[in-house]
Amino acid sequence: MNNSHNPLLGVALILVSCLTLAGHDGLSKYLTQLYPVFLVIWARYMAQTFLMIGLFSPSMGRRVFHTLRPKLQVCRGLSLVCVSMLFISGLSYIPLAEATAVIFLTPLLVTIASALLGERVSRSQWLAVVCGLIGVMIIVRPGGALFTPAILLPFGAAVSFTLYQLITRRLSATDHPVTSNFITSLVGSAVMSVLVVFNWQTPTLHDGLMMAALGAMAMSGHLLLTNAFRFASAAALAPFTYSQIIFAGVVGLVVFDHAPDIGAVIGMAIIIASGLVMAYVQGRQPRPQI
Repeated sequence: MNNSHNPLLGVALILVSCLTLAGHDGLSKYLTQLYPVFLVIWARYMAQTFLMIGLFSPSMGRRVFHTLRPKLQVCRGLSLVCVSMLFISGLSYIPLAEATAVIFLTPLLVTIASALLGERVSRSQWLAVVCGLIGVMIIVRPGGALFTPAILLPFGAAVSFTLYQLITRRLSATDHPVTSNFITSLVGSAVMSVLVVFNWQTPTLHDGLMMAALGAMAMSGHLLLTNAFRFASAAALAPFTYSQIIFAGVVGLVVFDHAPDIGAVIGMAIIIASGLVMAYVQGRQPRPQI
């Protein structure tokens, strides 16, 4: 079968990717209950960097470092560092499923940013944006347990992830995806190596191995996601990316004994529906160029 058209394989890869990334977030939440956030994120980036060197340097050699837009690559790396610090810090206060739902506002925030950059945005897309924001307000409704300043951490992560995606769009036209991911890992490792000095706590061997596993899970999840788009269109796969919210809910229930209340479930459903509308509309029009 032609690799360019195997939607079932693409869906399978997306689902495994979302499960892996939900597991990564759950493990991060567990580890940050025992160790400083900076240490956990540092270990993740260092492990991912060394894994990428081992996997891609033999075949790509110096090409793995080759970029036509180094400043933009550094900005991409810094934006993902912000995502990691804000989101994982937020997991100390916000349940996993609810925090994951908030960061899935990113496609809607990308639409707002695209409009500010001059792209045409349809009324149905604006409606999806408004509904998605309403979904978040239902999750963090006034008087609810999540109506605290801590909810700004995953929301800030969503804003940072929006910047990351916009930069990734620009780089996709000039740089190899492996190069972009490798440089992002290098930037994350460099930044966190400075910050971790002031937040060091020597982990046990068992916990150190789990921190290293974070890097493997992050790299695997993103590689699976990237490869899924080789077998099916973005429009066809977009609905399945929201399975990560469901997987996060399962991880939160099994590992942390937290079940979202009915308001949170309704809010998550609205965010998912808004994202699906956005994916459907974008799938019916040419991919915008920023």
